[in-house]
Amino acid sequence: MVTIVGVRFKPAGKIYYFDPGDLPIEKGADVIVETTRGIECGRVVVGPKQVAEDDVVLPLKEVMRIATEADRAVVEENRRRAKQAMGVFREKVAKHGLEMKLVDAEYTFDRNKLIFYFTADGRVDFRELVKDLASVFRVRIELRQIGVRDEAKILGGIGPCGRLLCCSTWMGEFDPVSIRMAKDQSLSLNPSKISGLCGRLMCCLKFENDAYHDQDAMA
Repeated sequence: MVTIVGVRFKPAGKIYYFDPGDLPIEKGADVIVETTRGIECGRVVVGPKQVAEDDVVLPLKEVMRIATEADRAVVEENRRRAKQAMGVFREKVAKHGLEMKLVDAEYTFDRNKLIFYFTADGRVDFRELVKDLASVFRVRIELRQIGVRDEAKILGGIGPCGRLLCCSTWMGEFDPVSIRMAKDQSLSLNPSKISGLCGRLMCCLKFENDAYHDQDAMA
């Protein structure tokens, strides 16, 4: 058995597991950890607990420290700078004549990398754009093309049910959704009735799908 804590870096992001070490970490605490992207600040959403070694990928990175007020100030400053960077990004995209729609931007906690998330209809040759951005910001630049479901997750919104989008409030990862799920639930196959803001099949078609299958099995 190993002791782990689960950390999220975005409100409805994927949960990553770390070794809490000897730190008195509790659920809801902000912590500083090392990730593949660099040093990051995240929130503990799964408090310390023991799990089987087979349930996690070892070795786990150890939590560096519990975040301080100074660390939280850095996070806020990074957000402010990222918002400013979005304006520069749009100017550079127009300059290079690229068909890209900027969705979001973020700095890693240590401010060694600036990541831009964008959508595009196809592949985009952004090599010259990256060089241009690197010369402006003097940090490592990463451009990440995302899909329409990820765009909805980042931007948020109100679903057809009148509630905030599940993907932007609590869903850590997307599950596959198929038109068969709508058929099994005897729903209208009108795309406008079963599609979310992203234009893809609504994620909630998956939520009750197992219940319908169990009901059919007992019939």
